[in-house]
Amino acid sequence: MSLRLNAVSDAELDRRFHLLRGEMSALGLDAIIATGSNDWLGGHLRWLTDMPATNGYYRTAIFYADRPMSVVEMGSFGGRNEFAGRDSIHRGVGLQLTAPAFSAIAQTNRLDGELVATQLQDCRRIGLVTAGAMPAALLHAIEAIDGIEIIDATPLLDRLKAVKSAEEIENYRRTCRLQDETFAHVLGVIRPGMRDIDVASAAMAKAQALGSDQGIVLCGSAPQGKAARFNPRHLQGRVIEPGDHFSMLIEVNGPGGAYAEIARTIVLGHATDPLKRHFDTVLEAQQATLSAMKPGAAAAEIAAAHDRFMLARGLPPETRLYAHGQGGDMVERPLIRADETMVLAENMTLAVHPGYDDGTVFAVICDNYTIGPAGPLPCEHKTAKTIFEIH
Repeated sequence: MSLRLNAVSDAELDRRFHLLRGEMSALGLDAIIATGSNDWLGGHLRWLTDMPATNGYYRTAIFYADRPMSVVEMGSFGGRNEFAGRDSIHRGVGLQLTAPAFSAIAQTNRLDGELVATQLQDCRRIGLVTAGAMPAALLHAIEAIDGIEIIDATPLLDRLKAVKSAEEIENYRRTCRLQDETFAHVLGVIRPGMRDIDVASAAMAKAQALGSDQGIVLCGSAPQGKAARFNPRHLQGRVIEPGDHFSMLIEVNGPGGAYAEIARTIVLGHATDPLKRHFDTVLEAQQATLSAMKPGAAAAEIAAAHDRFMLARGLPPETRLYAHGQGGDMVERPLIRADETMVLAENMTLAVHPGYDDGTVFAVICDNYTIGPAGPLPCEHKTAKTIFEIH
């Protein structure tokens, strides 16, 4: 029996490797390097290795044009495992090197870079993925290699990762079904007297029982007339009272490590007319964005249209991020934002979550969609798009 939860198939990994090596050959790249320290925003690393980085421990993959990967990660001094690309867990990995390096311990910060540099001595031209997010010591060790030429490989990997295979789309859909079931469970357990964290914990436990292995649940309650915002765990201590409203974002992964996210509002009683109006506005905003999300559409133009929609209703333009690619990461390209250069394409998967906070209400809805030949396919989440009243 496999130890792995949520692994992609060997065929899917082979597809990724074949695509990437073809692109690398065209650019004359000997290797591509990706690193990460968490699974939530570690999709480049997981796309390459089908293994997440976790707990703040850095994990670095060196993907070669002509041989299995080398991986550097936390472990014992001098740790070395030779897999020759045939290990059932570390698939595609030829060599694993370890050192007890911790980002919070300064004297260990050089260790990963030293190991990575030993694996690049025969490489002349390499690509770095999100170099700006790499630890400084790792980046300096790579840049110090004599004769090395470095390019930015991020756009290349982003483009390959953004357009999903049939297997990736099916995993994404299964994650959405997992989240629907998790939210339905929340509706059955939430009641006055519970703390916000009690509800979040019930949601997370259900998601993990259904097969999720990473992710977060954000939530918050408030009396109607005050904003009930998505709060992280350390701000989920409020006790829910009768008549309160409660906002929840379930942002967990599922099969293949695929991320999706769903957000809805629950009222422990009857929703007020202002709360209903605010919800109707964000639902209309979601539909307006979806109508523009067609293959070939520029993400920046969709974002500008959303801002016009909001301003026409006396609401603030978006200054953060209200829609984005999702799947390998909680947030991945394309971003529906003014600084995005990528255009939409068939088989991209995106979260669409317009919202605003005017102090009296935090109005939000969030669902996931797959781009089809002519635009978004039916919503991947099947939870009703409504305010849920529990009496």
